[in-house]
Amino acid sequence: MHLKAEAEHAGKYVKCPGCGTKMQVPAEESAPQQQPGAPQLNIPSPSIPTPSGVNRIPPPSNSQPQGDSGFKPSSVERHYGSRGGWEEADPTNVSMLVSFGIGLGITVVSLGILMLFAPPAGTPSTSYTFMQYLAMVWKGHLAVNALNTLFFFWAIAILAMKFLKAKRQREAMLLDVVPMKFGATINAENVGLFIDHIYKLPANLRDSMMVNRIRKSLELFEIKQSTGDVVHLMSVQSDIDAGRIQTSYTPVKAFLWAIPILGFIGTVLGLSHALLSLSFDNLEDVKAIIEVLKGVISGLGGAFDATLVGLVFAMLVNFPMNSMFKMEDDGANNIDTFCNEVLIPRLNDGSALAGGDTEAIMAHLVQAVANAQNDFLVDLNTLSATMLHYADNFQQQAAVYQQRVSEEFIATMQEMRTEFQEAATDSVKTANDHTRALAEGIGALNKTLTDLGEKQVVINQTIKKGWFSRG
Repeated sequence: MHLKAEAEHAGKYVKCPGCGTKMQVPAEESAPQQQPGAPQLNIPSPSIPTPSGVNRIPPPSNSQPQGDSGFKPSSVERHYGSRGGWEEADPTNVSMLVSFGIGLGITVVSLGILMLFAPPAGTPSTSYTFMQYLAMVWKGHLAVNALNTLFFFWAIAILAMKFLKAKRQREAMLLDVVPMKFGATINAENVGLFIDHIYKLPANLRDSMMVNRIRKSLELFEIKQSTGDVVHLMSVQSDIDAGRIQTSYTPVKAFLWAIPILGFIGTVLGLSHALLSLSFDNLEDVKAIIEVLKGVISGLGGAFDATLVGLVFAMLVNFPMNSMFKMEDDGANNIDTFCNEVLIPRLNDGSALAGGDTEAIMAHLVQAVANAQNDFLVDLNTLSATMLHYADNFQQQAAVYQQRVSEEFIATMQEMRTEFQEAATDSVKTANDHTRALAEGIGALNKTLTDLGEKQVVINQTIKKGWFSRG
């Protein structure tokens, strides 16, 4: 197994992260090996790219793997998913059940030891030792303080387990995941060799964020042969790892909120008990009043002990939590830096723009223009089909609208014609009725006039007698 080390570590003794063997970092890459079977530590030579940008990457002399001439390609079939991968463990989250068991065990042992230092009854508080004082502080609010102690050690157990995971992540970053012996660049011909090399890494180190990200990226490059797709995959995987790190601290943040709250609850309970014990049966007895006040003051002092314990526990959890978060966040940033400055510049998807080959550049430009024109034509055809579809829909809708308007117009005209005919018929009928009545009236009048012409009308004048009448 090949490991990486910085030049300033040359000559120092280190422990192999895979098997634990102690070895000395050689001063040069060609230094003699240590114990037989021990892993080799390689110092980066000037030809090995360092995290300083693309310009430091040496251009490949050919597309064939460099290094050992006797190296044989693996017989593994080279296509995505053929190797099967491995079951990935969560790189940052820990088991809540295991951490709870550890925290509960430490809580029970610590409280049992603390109660052994409880002072005998009647011992004045001024003569307490430090351990006796702690025992009385916990004993004053045993339920609240015991729960706070459980939360504290539970959070510490989670942080300790996360520290072990973070330590393994740091050790995995020492692995030479993409060795130079297979080639200065990673292309379609030698990408399978790099993937097979990753599968041969120690099982306890290859299941890490860095190795898994590089493995997935190389397997995608093997099937897609597109640097852009690999960059996108790395970006997505970086966001996933950052989200895992962020959410893994949710239980610890919950404990950090609950611990001081429980302390305040214990304080409120202590104040309530102290005030309930406040009673003056005999106001004339000064000594009795003083004794009552002493008990109340003692109860108030014990009430604030619960808050003190909660605040101390919260402070003791806060600093390790933030330190662990910074450690894991720095590790994720280092992985991003390695992928962006070392791995991605070594990927060669066949564009050959960095080699200075004018013909290759022109061929690439012609291909790019052809692809762009093809995409433009495809988009234009799609747009034309869409416009034709819209035009057909518009014509259909216009025909439906015209037909509906015609039907509405015909129906309206038919209704108006019917109403007009009914109104005209009623008017004619009424006129006929009036004409008939008039004719009948005229006929009756003519008959009356005829009768009057045939008869003589006699008018008799009656003479009245009186003072003013004649005769």
